[in-house]
Amino acid sequence: MEQVEKMPNVESETQKSKSLWVHAFNQLIADPFAKFSFIIVGLYALVAILSGLEVIAGNWDMQFGDGYSAPSLKHIFGTDLFGRSVFLKTIKGTEVAMSVGLVTAVISMIIGVALGATAGYFGGKIDEVIVWFYTTVTSIPYIMLLVAITFILGKGLIAVYLALGLSSWVNLCRLIRGEVIRHKDREYVHAAASIGASEFTKLFKHIVPNVLHIVIINFSLQFQVAIKSEVILSYLGLGVQGRPSWGTMINDAKQELAQGVWWQLAAATLAMFVVVLSLNILGDALRDALDPKLKGKK
Repeated sequence: MEQVEKMPNVESETQKSKSLWVHAFNQLIADPFAKFSFIIVGLYALVAILSGLEVIAGNWDMQFGDGYSAPSLKHIFGTDLFGRSVFLKTIKGTEVAMSVGLVTAVISMIIGVALGATAGYFGGKIDEVIVWFYTTVTSIPYIMLLVAITFILGKGLIAVYLALGLSSWVNLCRLIRGEVIRHKDREYVHAAASIGASEFTKLFKHIVPNVLHIVIINFSLQFQVAIKSEVILSYLGLGVQGRPSWGTMINDAKQELAQGVWWQLAAATLAMFVVVLSLNILGDALRDALDPKLKGKK
């Protein structure tokens, strides 16, 4: 009889967990700004995929007209010094930006969740070592750390992925550590232990899914931070080589502005502004919808 009476409690906990995600989804759908931002980000992702497959902008390096042709109906953002279409370069730069955002956020997520969950769950010396490690990393200025890692790895897109991913996991690690400390002594963890669940199972099958909302929120925010950081690295000449990126386009525009050529700067800045703003709005909407602490405050 006791087992029969406990079953509804387990089912109610499962339904409660599901209802939180349903509530979050409904809240996002009801927010017109979040929906519009999601569509914008989706369009950028589609453009990046099509560019990567060379369905579009595969001929970005071809000469389409005279050098420094002003924007017109034929060339929306004009041409650069070599007569190449600035619009096609901007599209190719979208491929670089979105890939950097995605890969960097994934690397950051893997490292942050693994170290944060391990530190929070096991505590003791393991926790002290991990806390010391991420405290040391945060003591180094972010830009200096990026530049140092890039110098070690060399220039190129792979180096940008690794440099940004290896330097942007600390905030997520700290958040996950705190949440795991709160969750590890809860009843559902003890219930899992009572049926013989291993430490790995309790941590990554039971606790981590319950703090997944923090990972999702951080992922969306880290995505746009990575895009801006890639632009800075490429602007400094430490990023992407041999292909367009918004950072290299802005760097090229330094000398062009003195000649009254503003359209390459405008194209790269506008493309970056729209996607970063959309990701910021989407990240705020995800935080409001998924963070239990913010529920009911609106």
